[in-house]
Amino acid sequence: MDIAKLSRISMKHLITLHVMLDTLSVTESAKRLCLSPSSVSKTLSQLRLSLDDELFYRHGNKLVATPLARRLGPNVHQIIHDMNLLITQEAFSPADYEGCFSLAMRESTFELFAAKLTAKVLLQAPNIKLDIYAKDNIGFEGIVKGSLDFILLPHDRSQPPISLHDLVWETLVNDEMVCLMNAEHPLASVGKLSIDDYLNYSHIGISDVDLNRPFFELKLEQQAQNRATPLSVADFGSAALMCHHSELLFTCSRHWAENALQAKGLVAKELPFDYGEVAYSLVWHKQSMKDPAQRWFYEQLKQVTAEQFNDITR
Repeated sequence: MDIAKLSRISMKHLITLHVMLDTLSVTESAKRLCLSPSSVSKTLSQLRLSLDDELFYRHGNKLVATPLARRLGPNVHQIIHDMNLLITQEAFSPADYEGCFSLAMRESTFELFAAKLTAKVLLQAPNIKLDIYAKDNIGFEGIVKGSLDFILLPHDRSQPPISLHDLVWETLVNDEMVCLMNAEHPLASVGKLSIDDYLNYSHIGISDVDLNRPFFELKLEQQAQNRATPLSVADFGSAALMCHHSELLFTCSRHWAENALQAKGLVAKELPFDYGEVAYSLVWHKQSMKDPAQRWFYEQLKQVTAEQFNDITR
């Protein structure tokens, strides 16, 4: 252990590196740290000398983190997290808290939960900053790197990414899947769909680079019953819009289909096969629950989700 070298690296350096990895911008980092851009640049220069690495380099008009900087990211986040716990010994008070929480969800999930969550959280913690991102813009890597606290999403329960072992998945509510179609679709007047009905028409898929293929698609493939999916979109809302204007079928969450504005006017049918288990789950880094503020926000997410689904099922 090189004590002399370690002594030249302070929390100021680590916090600056942490924020820079999140923003990839000296100007944005300076705003977040309430410093001048020149102060951030000076701190980075000191850290570059200590680590003998550029840390960030310019590619066109963007800054790019070096492999070393990216590799250090999760460890730096953990150090900052642990130091924060050491200096925050008093009981957590939402009314006095002035920190930031971040959450990612699909736009369709946003429609179901965001309004109630925001109202509940801001009522109890009026001084916080709440950032809600689209799941397709910032995913599970955001949790690993420390730039995101939680992800809330509907998914096939066979889908958690096995490569990210430090992530915790908790099922909040179980769900079902249905097949949506427009009211003029030839299958809309059919009483119960058969597997042939389902496969004779083309489908809209949902693209998500973080998740594996759904159980039902793999099972259909094993039975040599592939469905045609000429179109894939990032979210339920976009898929529902395409259903309104085509004969494409869309397989999605029953809870969303029964409550989303984009799904109004579409016909929902039960699926003619076993689609496995589906749910809305919350995902976070395993270290998050050590932080009293994160535990409080976690409880708000669970309560709002449960309340919303209780309202839906009444």
